[in-house]
Amino acid sequence: MNSTAIIKLERQRNIYSGISVLTILILLISGFQISESLNSGGFLQGLAKFLDFPKKIIDQTVEEGSIAFLSNAISFFPPLIETINIALFSTIVGGVGAVVLSLGSTRGLDIPEPLIPVFRRTMDLMRSFPELIIALFLIFLLGVGPVPATIAVAFHTAGALGKLFSEVTENIDLRQVEGLKACGASWTDRIRHGVFPQVLPNWTSYFLLRLEINVRASAILGFVGAGGIGTELSRAIGWGRGAEIAALFFLLFLTIFLIDQLSQMLRTKMTFGATRVV
Repeated sequence: MNSTAIIKLERQRNIYSGISVLTILILLISGFQISESLNSGGFLQGLAKFLDFPKKIIDQTVEEGSIAFLSNAISFFPPLIETINIALFSTIVGGVGAVVLSLGSTRGLDIPEPLIPVFRRTMDLMRSFPELIIALFLIFLLGVGPVPATIAVAFHTAGALGKLFSEVTENIDLRQVEGLKACGASWTDRIRHGVFPQVLPNWTSYFLLRLEINVRASAILGFVGAGGIGTELSRAIGWGRGAEIAALFFLLFLTIFLIDQLSQMLRTKMTFGATRVV
């Protein structure tokens, strides 16, 4: 095929691509117009009022003053601790499950070949359902409270964190594991001394990142009766108490910030042997 024919085919491909993109844009615009006409409100009308709710929260917080803000923040510490407990316990349980699943799904670690797809499909199944769906099902079975939320978050964490752990484990230097095997080390010793030192910095970072996610997930589950700070946030939003909403948002932000700083310090210490914030 000569260069002229190649150029002609390239132009045809560009034309077809342009027509496809234009068709998709027309369908999106027409679909948006249809959905907009069926809404009781309207996107453009709502967009103009987008900042009304945050402004109301700020105005009410300023009106009540800093003392009331601090008082609200202190009063919400018990439900915040409950949310952190749910997130921390579920992350630990899910993290242990993630370690097992990630090691079982990694080639080169003397795992029986037929079991590797089983571990991988198990992780796919566990992370395919959002925590909220799992929690609603468990609340139907167990009733409202922190237990359904903890089980739901731990179940999803094992699948999601296991996937991240397995990707880290797949990229390690297997020569260390093979050297230990040649020396007669047991499978447990090979994992302990050949795999863990290579993966722990990244595993710790992913674990604490997942803890951040689970704090937010636990707060969201409070809206469906799982307890914790989410229940207080649902009540405050429902009654339009802006100062309380601001205090709750502040506590959530502070919690995520502290977890992020802890993650940086631990990962730096594991990697460089010194505690410093990067």
